[in-house]
Amino acid sequence: MELNQYQQEAFDKQRPVIETYGKKTWAWTAFFLIWIFVGGYALYLQIADGHIVTGMRDNVVWGLYIANFIFFIGISYAGAIISGILHILKVEWRKPIIRIAEMITVISTIIGPIYILLCVGRLDRLHHLFLYPRLQSPITWDVFAIGTYFTGSVIFLYLALIKDFAIYRDAKLNVPKWKQKLYKTLAIGYKGTPSQNRHIKISTNLMAIMIVPLAIIVHSVLSWIFGMTLRPGWHSTIFGPYFVLAAIYSGTGVLIMAMWVYRKMYNLKNYLTDKHFIYLGYIMMVLGAGYGYFTFSEYLTEWFSSAKWDSEVIEKLFNPAEYGWWFLYANLFGILLPILVVAIPKTRTPNMITIASFFMVIALWIKRYLIIVPTLESPLLPMQDTRMEYVKYSATWVEWALTFAGIASFFLFFTLLSKFITIIPISEFGDKEKKVIAASEIEIETNKGIAIA
Repeated sequence: MELNQYQQEAFDKQRPVIETYGKKTWAWTAFFLIWIFVGGYALYLQIADGHIVTGMRDNVVWGLYIANFIFFIGISYAGAIISGILHILKVEWRKPIIRIAEMITVISTIIGPIYILLCVGRLDRLHHLFLYPRLQSPITWDVFAIGTYFTGSVIFLYLALIKDFAIYRDAKLNVPKWKQKLYKTLAIGYKGTPSQNRHIKISTNLMAIMIVPLAIIVHSVLSWIFGMTLRPGWHSTIFGPYFVLAAIYSGTGVLIMAMWVYRKMYNLKNYLTDKHFIYLGYIMMVLGAGYGYFTFSEYLTEWFSSAKWDSEVIEKLFNPAEYGWWFLYANLFGILLPILVVAIPKTRTPNMITIASFFMVIALWIKRYLIIVPTLESPLLPMQDTRMEYVKYSATWVEWALTFAGIASFFLFFTLLSKFITIIPISEFGDKEKKVIAASEIEIETNKGIAIA
C-alpha cells in the first residue's frame, strides 16, 4: 500500500518496535511469565485439593475471584464505549487512542471470565451451561451476553486492523516468515480499492453502533446477578446504572495509564499528546462526579432506612476496625482525587492525571471487593458455634497468586500485541490529522497561559 508522508512517518516511528524484541521486553516477559507460572501452581493446588485452599467457605462463597471478574469485565466496557462512541461521532482526536481502547476491551474480556471458572467447583460440568441452560437464571444471561460481547469486540478490533495488516504485508518488514505470512492472511487481500474501503467503513460503523449497547447490556446483566437477590447492599434498583458507570469510569483510568506507558516506552509524545490526556481527564472527571452521586445515594439511603440487616453492612463499612479505612480510601481516591486533579489547571497535566487514574483504579477494585465480602459476612440467619474462618473471609495466598497471575497476563498480552501491531493506527492518519494535532497543541498551550494568568 502507498502511504502519505504522515503515515510513513508514523510507521517508521513504530517499525522498530515490531521488528525487534529487545532485552527489556524479554525481561518483562520473563517477569510476567513467572507470576503466571506461580498462578498455575496455585490453580493446580485448588483443583487437586478443592476450594479448601482458598478463603471461601459456606458463608462467604465469593471473594477475590468475583471482585477480579467484575473489575476486568468492567474496564473492558470503557474501551468499547469510548472507542465506539468516538468512532460514531467521528471525533478526530480519537484516532491515536482508539486502538489502545480496543485492545483493553478484548484482553480484559479474555481474562475476566477466567475468574468465574476459578469459582466453579465442578469444572467437568462446565459444558452444562450451554447444553442445559436455565433461562430464568441471570448467570445464563451473563454467559451468552459476555460471549456475544467478546465476539463483537474481536470483530470491531479486527476491522480496524485490516488496513494496517496490509501495510505490514507490503512493507517488507524484517520479521520471521511465519509472521509475514500471518500479516498476509489477516490482510485478506486488501488493496485499498474504493469498494474495499466502503465495505470496511460500513462494517466498522455497524459494529461501533452495536458494541455500545452491548457493553451496557452486559454489565447491566452482571449487576442483576447481585440486584435480584435479597441481600443487603445488593438488592437495589440502582445497581444497573451504578455498575455501568463504575465500569466506564475505571476503564477510562486504565486507558489513561496504558497511554502513558506506551508514550514513555516508545516515545510517542507526538501522537499521544497532552490533549488526549486532558480530554480523557475531562471524561474521567464527569464520570467521577456521576459515580460519586450514585455512591452517595446508595449508602445514604441504606443508612437512613435503619433496616437491621442493612445496618449491619453499613456498620462494617463505616467501622475503622473492619472495612472503614478501605471504604474511606475507595471514596477519597476513587471520587474526590480524580475530580480535583482535573478541575485544577495547575495539576491538569499528563503525569498528574495518570497518577490520579492509578489511585482511582485501585480504589475501584477495592470498591468491588467491598460490594461482595461485607454483604456475604452478614448472614440472614444467625450462625452460632461456628468457626471464625467460616464467618469472616480472608483471602489465601492461592487466591492472591491467581489474582496477580491475571494482572501479569493482562500486561503480557499488551506486551505481545505491541510487538505484533502498531499501537498508533497507521491507515487512519493523513495530513489533516497532523494539522489537527498541531492546532490542538497550540490551543492547549494558550489555555494553560490564560489559566496561569
